[in-house]
Amino acid sequence: MKKVFFSLIVMTLLSITAFAQETQSVEKLHRVYCELLGTQKFLSQKCNVSVDFGQNPYENSRLVDEKGKSITFNSMVDAMNYMGELGWKFEQAYVVTVASQNVYHWLLSKDISEDEAISSGFKTKSQLKKEQENQ
Repeated sequence: MKKVFFSLIVMTLLSITAFAQETQSVEKLHRVYCELLGTQKFLSQKCNVSVDFGQNPYENSRLVDEKGKSITFNSMVDAMNYMGELGWKFEQAYVVTVASQNVYHWLLSKDISEDEAISSGFKTKSQLKKEQENQ
C-alpha cells in the first residue's frame, strides 16, 4: 500500500513539473486591433478597402498585392474572408454615410507574439513604398 501511495505522489509531482515547464515555454501573446475601412467603387458593386492600425492615419493604407496593385474585393465580407485567412477575427461593424457614400468600418482583432509584425501576411501601399525606398 505504501508503494502505491508513494508511486502516486511521485507521478503527481512529475506531472506538475512537466506542466510548469510546458507553461513557461509557451510564447506570450498580446491582442492587437485593426479597422477595415471599405468604400464602394464608383459605378460598381466592388469595394476598395484600407486598413487602419491606429498608428498613422495619413498613410496610404490601401491593401495591395505583391506588384503594388490595389486589391479590390467583391464585398466587405470578401475582405473579411481575406483577413480571416490571416488569423484576424471579427469584433464589430458599423456604417457611416459621408457625402451620400457609405463607409463601412469593421473592427478586427488578432493575438500576436512580441516579435510578430501587426501586418504580417499582407502589405499596404505605404509599406510597399517604404520597402522599395529601403532597397
